[in-house]
Amino acid sequence: MFALTGIGHLVTNDETVGQGKLGVLQDVALVANDAGNISWVGKQSELGSHFDGKPIDVGGRAVIPGFVDSHTHLVFAGDRAREFESRMQGKPYAAGGIKTTMAATRAASDDVLAANVARLASEALASGTTTLEVKSGYGLSVRDEARSLVAAKTATSETTFLGAHVVPPDTNADDYVALVQGEMLDACKGNAKWIDVFCDRGAFDVDQARAILQSGAAAGLGMRIHANQLQQGGGVQLGVELGVASCDHCTHLSQQDIDALSGASANTVATLLPTAELCTRSPFPDARKLIDAGVTVALASDCNPGSSYTSSMPLVIALAVINMGMTCDEALWSATVGGAKALRRSDVGNLRVGSRADMVVLDAQSHIHLAYRPGVQQVRAVIRGGKTVFGSL
Repeated sequence: MFALTGIGHLVTNDETVGQGKLGVLQDVALVANDAGNISWVGKQSELGSHFDGKPIDVGGRAVIPGFVDSHTHLVFAGDRAREFESRMQGKPYAAGGIKTTMAATRAASDDVLAANVARLASEALASGTTTLEVKSGYGLSVRDEARSLVAAKTATSETTFLGAHVVPPDTNADDYVALVQGEMLDACKGNAKWIDVFCDRGAFDVDQARAILQSGAAAGLGMRIHANQLQQGGGVQLGVELGVASCDHCTHLSQQDIDALSGASANTVATLLPTAELCTRSPFPDARKLIDAGVTVALASDCNPGSSYTSSMPLVIALAVINMGMTCDEALWSATVGGAKALRRSDVGNLRVGSRADMVVLDAQSHIHLAYRPGVQQVRAVIRGGKTVFGSL
């Protein structure tokens, strides 16, 4: 068993036990059982009735649920630093840059791909991410998509088949859609939990995206969609129509899109990826408008080598607060519970009794410091499944 005491500020994300939507408790302790789940949360003075070992005193620090990053692209080789430099000199971002990474990924060995996944997953863990989703999407051939998902599965069970990222060079679009729906899906579905499509300018249109997602669903995969990143289009409406778990990006939305997401808020999450906007100098999504309309919002890193080469969820939270109109409470909720909802999980993203003992001990008095001190390392320790996996206590 494992116990923390001296918690000055505990975010449980259970509003039935604490203050506000984050369910904040002060001056408390918690216990995790041998299975790695939370077994008790309560007053420090009552800890002795629930734990007979030596607890770890965190000295009044804040403890929050581990971040749930529900949108990453960690399986790739090479980088696109030159592309980034060009973009900073005024060249607009376009989806076609994915093809540069495709060539490097195809040329890389399985060991190189797995090592890159491990490196970035460790980097994310060090910033407080205890659950992450990882997509394929840079192989864009049957062989390379299949081995990308093998690499992804070394880091997480939340793996996503994204063969429909873009159409590879010198390939007929209709032929490629048929390949994704058929042979590629058959080769990949055994190592995938989800299927995703980039439905946007320069990638796949609504009809192509619908066909691919429906094929994935028929094969037993959950559905997700990249939608409305580069322009307003039909991606969000398609996602709501099909009941996908998450519409991701949602940068360019009409009122009809917002209304559709609001009406589907119990089933479909709008996952916002502000570091993609930061790194492409694009307009940020209007998170305030979405939340006020009743849309369920998640935040994720979109870690990828082209448009958002960061795994830092604290940076994502800071951008959401400073640039997107979210409150500190809303941003943390969206980076934890919101991400869990985007993965249709209830066992992570919170510190309720029965949930996974995945948490972050901050070198701060409250979660507000995540946005208040952007760019500063404030993670004292990361605990996953009741074990310290980063830092020390």
